Amino acid sequence: MGMNRRGSGVLLHITSLPSAYGIGDLGPAAQRFLDILAGAGQRYWQILPLNPTFPAFGNSPYQSNSAFAGNTWLISPEQMVADGFLDAADIADPPWFPVDRVDYPRVIDYKNRLFDRGFERFRERGSDYRYEEFTVDNASWLDDYALFVALKEHFAGRAWGEWPVAVRDREQEPLENCAAKLAERILREKFLQYVFDRQWKRFKDCCRARHVQVIGDIPFYVTYDSADTWSNPGLFKLDEQKRPTAVAGVPPDLFSETGQLWGNPVYRWEAHREERFSWWESRIERALVLLDRLRLDHFRGFVQHWEVPAGAATAQNGRWVDAPGRELLTHLVRSRPCLPIIAEDLGYITPDVREMMALFGFPGMRVLLFGFDGDIAENLHAPHNIGRNCVTYTGTHDNNTVRGWFEHEITDRQKDLLFRYIGGSVSADQVHRILVRLAMLSPAETVIIPMQDILGLGREARMNRPATAKGNWEWRLRPEEMGEEAMQEFAGMAEVYGRS
Repeated sequence: MGMNRRGSGVLLHITSLPSAYGIGDLGPAAQRFLDILAGAGQRYWQILPLNPTFPAFGNSPYQSNSAFAGNTWLISPEQMVADGFLDAADIADPPWFPVDRVDYPRVIDYKNRLFDRGFERFRERGSDYRYEEFTVDNASWLDDYALFVALKEHFAGRAWGEWPVAVRDREQEPLENCAAKLAERILREKFLQYVFDRQWKRFKDCCRARHVQVIGDIPFYVTYDSADTWSNPGLFKLDEQKRPTAVAGVPPDLFSETGQLWGNPVYRWEAHREERFSWWESRIERALVLLDRLRLDHFRGFVQHWEVPAGAATAQNGRWVDAPGRELLTHLVRSRPCLPIIAEDLGYITPDVREMMALFGFPGMRVLLFGFDGDIAENLHAPHNIGRNCVTYTGTHDNNTVRGWFEHEITDRQKDLLFRYIGGSVSADQVHRILVRLAMLSPAETVIIPMQDILGLGREARMNRPATAKGNWEWRLRPEEMGEEAMQEFAGMAEVYGRS
């Protein structure tokens, strides 16, 4: 893996790339960005989860209907033409889309029309060996997923816990009847997953050829209304009616006096233990087919998770429940000695979490935006306290951009600390340069900088505001911001600080 060398890279989700079709995809812009990255001597391209997203879940990649399936909105129309699923004329005249954000309803409407046409063509031609091979290799999750999508549509979008009892509980005969009735819709979904997989693998081969590793993200929890909980209800704390008895969140802290209620079902760990963690194993396995390194979101959940009774209005009255993370990770490491995991260890982290990270040698995360707070001499995120075995960021997808933070969020005390730290004042249009430089010169083995901070963009370019439901996950790079100039400057830094 070459994890012991200093390196750097960029955080930019695929949806944020420019494209004529309303959302970043795996087409020409991905190729061009890869060329820019490789040309600037960068080793990593970090993205967000690749799982399907839905307007009902605020288009968040962290709230998906599957922990295994790919996000079909990322399919490139140009690539569908190249693969013979569409004609050039089919995509020649796309409707108007905003260039700097994703308008999800419009994108979904347009892409579904293209997908219908592609699927029609696929049906006419008959399937080929590549498709057959894909469905066999991925049968363990694909069959359930495609059936789930078809059923959800059939039952007018209702959550699976409200489906007719026999289908909810997966009784064999009713399921087979449904599968026969919805065969067309199931096939369409499998076809789209195949197209996604094919395009992703082609993109990954290009990354490999340019020596760029892709770092992806694995959410800790799954969504209740997902194929995962419907297909494996025994792995989650659900009641007889298949409703969650307890849900996930985090307890009250400095940021929130009522804590955060996420609402995802929590794991029944004893059931995972009984089946030797096979669900987790297949989840990690699938992720490693698609990605080179994995950021495990909410890593603390592997040591303990915060469990709140279902129906509670806030996360206050929860309890900590121990999780068998050590057993699970030991099991995973046994067959993969070099497990390329980055542990997301932000927020309230207890010594036992640090212990577990040290035991497996997983690097944690340091975020410079958190470094100019409290006692800066002792602050873990301040550049002088950053150790080797970690991944350092200026900010993450959940934070403001450096410029946005400096213009709208920084307190006078923080500003004073920052200026004392760098030995002079700095203006809003220069502050990103300083923080990128501090990250790059730190001892951290890996440094990842959000593209927004390489370009010095303000708060309008923020990707996500946690605990808000609207307007997230939409930001896109304008075509002229692909950033050759800014990337050349970044490449110069990588070189001078021993990262290229």
